[in-house]
This record gives sequence, structure tokens and C-alpha cells, in this order.
Amino acid sequence: MKKLMMICGLMLGIAGFANAQQGGGPGRMMMKPEERVKLLDEKLKLSDDQKAKLTAVFTEQAESMKKMREEMQGGDRDAMREKMQKMRADHNAKVTAVLTEDQKKTYEAWQKEQREEMEKRRQGGGNN
Repeated sequence: MKKLMMICGLMLGIAGFANAQQGGGPGRMMMKPEERVKLLDEKLKLSDDQKAKLTAVFTEQAESMKKMREEMQGGDRDAMREKMQKMRADHNAKVTAVLTEDQKKTYEAWQKEQREEMEKRRQGGGNN
């Protein structure tokens, strides 16, 4: 379960980082659902059916996150963090449910690589 939450957090972190690289401003924390599907398609060679399902999952996730942020403004940060982790885990489970076994392996390996890169940046060993 902890690994699943890390993966979900990583996906959002990657989305946020990619968005920052693309000049996204405040209030735009995640890539658009279509952009996220495109990124996964490049890595996993998704079918049209998978793309449609993942677009729906990412759209739902974006709406849920927006609603939760609005509800929790100025509230208990620990409660918000816990609720957000659960939401990320639920959405990640929906993403992996769409993938084939081979795609899941590739996805997990890519996630691990992204976590390692983020850890390097956090420790000051980024691309400077």
C-alpha cells in the first residue's frame, strides 16, 4: 500500500514538474488529462480503448483534487494529506487496472526511475 501511495504521489509530482517545465503557472498543478495520457502512451504504447479509459480516470482525478483543495482550504493539513494520499492510491489503482501485465511492469520501472531522479534533485544533485 505504501508503494502504491508513493507511485501516486510520484505521478502527481511528475505532472507538476512537467507542467513547471512547460511554463504552467499557479493553480495549474497537474498536466491536463490528455497530456498525461500522451506521456503514458509514449512509454506504454496504449490502445485507443486504454487512452479513452485513462483520459476518464485522469479527468476524474483532476476534478476530485480540485474539489478537495477547495473544501480543505485553510483546514487541517494532516487530514488533507491523508485524504489526498487515499485519493491518489484509488486513482492509481484505476490506472493500473487499465494496463496489461507487460505495461504494468514498464510503468512500475519508469515510476521507480522517476522517483530516483526526483530524489537526486531533492538532494541537490539535479541537472545543474
